[in-house]
Amino acid sequence: MLVIAAVVTFVLTTVLSMAGVGAAFVLIPVFLALGVELHSAMATALLLNAIAMAIASATFIRKGLVEWRMVVPMLVTAVIASPLGVQLGRGLDRSLLLWLFVAFLLFASLMMLFYKPKPRVMGGSVKSGLLLGLPVGAAAGFVGGLLGVGGGNIIVPALVAAGLEPKRASASASFVVIFASLSGFLAHIQVADLGPALLGATALATAGGAALGAWMATEKLRADQLKRIIALVLLAVAIKTAWGLL
Repeated sequence: MLVIAAVVTFVLTTVLSMAGVGAAFVLIPVFLALGVELHSAMATALLLNAIAMAIASATFIRKGLVEWRMVVPMLVTAVIASPLGVQLGRGLDRSLLLWLFVAFLLFASLMMLFYKPKPRVMGGSVKSGLLLGLPVGAAAGFVGGLLGVGGGNIIVPALVAAGLEPKRASASASFVVIFASLSGFLAHIQVADLGPALLGATALATAGGAALGAWMATEKLRADQLKRIIALVLLAVAIKTAWGLL
């Protein structure tokens, strides 16, 4: 089981680190299929998410791809909006909300494939960072809290649609996902029993996959290739979510 978990984790982390969204959403069902208890699976996957995005972010930061003037306000509004989403979600039909999320992901994947926004350069403008970072962070935090999904799936297509170059969008989203994942991990660790063998094997696989994915995203992939990868990731999330609802 450990070998299977490590290999699957490495492959998924490599691909999803390129897109800056993290692999927790797909690692959780993988761990469940391998017989891991629900809370332990969620806590392990979210901790691996944080590790992967931290390693990927180190590469993105070194390459100067993280838009800090946008990321900081994005983090602030995401933290504020997430609890609001959690509270509202308790009184609404979760199935309906998830179908709406599937529709958004399908739209976002098509946008990533076919929409060509006018390139936007953030430069050194604090105002431009606030104008883009505040609403995107609020939307990602609110929807993430509402549906219990990763904010990266919201952030990356929103930034690309606004004209941010795909590599910078993925790099900026990955930094935000670190803290979103840690927040989820802390919520589940209280009732989870982390298996040290599973965590150790998958953590090593995560570190290798994240480093490889970040290297490929920055050194080997063109912007149009990365956009297609992001589109396929969003489409995969949509299919997985819809499959779970059927």
